[in-house]
Amino acid sequence: MDNTLIAIIFLVGLALFFDFLNGFHDAANSIATIVATRVLSPRYAVMWAAFFNFIAFAFFGLHVAGTIGKGIVDIAQVDSYVIFGTLIGACSWNLVTWYFGIPSSSSHALVGGLIGSALVKSGPTALVMKGIIKTLVFIVVSPVVGMLLGLILGVIVYNLASRSTPSKVDNLFRKGQLLSAAAYSLGHGGNDAQKTMGIIAGLLFSAGYLGTEFHVPLWIVLSCHGAIALGTMSGGWRIVKTMGNKLSKLRPVDGFCAELGASIVLFGASAIGVPISTTHTITGAIVGVGSLKGVRAVKWGVAGNIVWAWIITIPAAALISAACYKLAIAVF
Repeated sequence: MDNTLIAIIFLVGLALFFDFLNGFHDAANSIATIVATRVLSPRYAVMWAAFFNFIAFAFFGLHVAGTIGKGIVDIAQVDSYVIFGTLIGACSWNLVTWYFGIPSSSSHALVGGLIGSALVKSGPTALVMKGIIKTLVFIVVSPVVGMLLGLILGVIVYNLASRSTPSKVDNLFRKGQLLSAAAYSLGHGGNDAQKTMGIIAGLLFSAGYLGTEFHVPLWIVLSCHGAIALGTMSGGWRIVKTMGNKLSKLRPVDGFCAELGASIVLFGASAIGVPISTTHTITGAIVGVGSLKGVRAVKWGVAGNIVWAWIITIPAAALISAACYKLAIAVF
């Protein structure tokens, strides 16, 4: 077995580790509301989310994988060193933000990692600005739309349930939240797992293992969905507490509206191939629903800290990635 093949096997394993961390780090996105409302215990919540993370491949195309694989960085500039820097940068930032319980974006950490390595290798000409601009725009669009949908759905549901007793509403939306959490986990798996698919496929294509046309083989699809599902089952409980308890106090009806609103955003983004942040989307939806109970019902200081994490994720991951790229070139 030659050194090139060993390096590729190592990097594929590292990419799947990132996908595991993605599920681990972003478990909060899928289960925080359903745990906070006590519809499911943490153990059953992660199993519920992991199952729908895994089967998401049957419901979505591979548009997001294509964007990450060739729409952020010129595919001709991708090599083993670029992928190494990208994955170490993204994994490192995920671990840092997990340790401090900050719900940052695994997606944008990956994008930042790609940008950092590619810039060090070839300069600005290596970047595909159309894909980067689209990603940056949706840093703002996804939480805002999630917030508006959470708010709108909350208004509609609150009005429809206004004549029912609190106990009836609670019982109904405890069942409803199982469906909304399933929908959100589908959207999470459909968008987030595809990002790692794009990284692996880009690596294999650049090494000549995928022929002359970029595509994503089925084994990559299944491996990435399996890794993100395992990560979700492991659960990042520090971030679950931030998302489920610190932003706003949630009831089952609130969790239902937040998850359904965020699901709609994720489904739409996956359909058009935009790698958005599931973290940003569900945070916006929770804030939207929480604000219906009054401005003070949302802990804006916590929300502000989360926004700062969003702002620095791409540059922070890019800096780590650039350093790791230079180190890999120097050592190997």
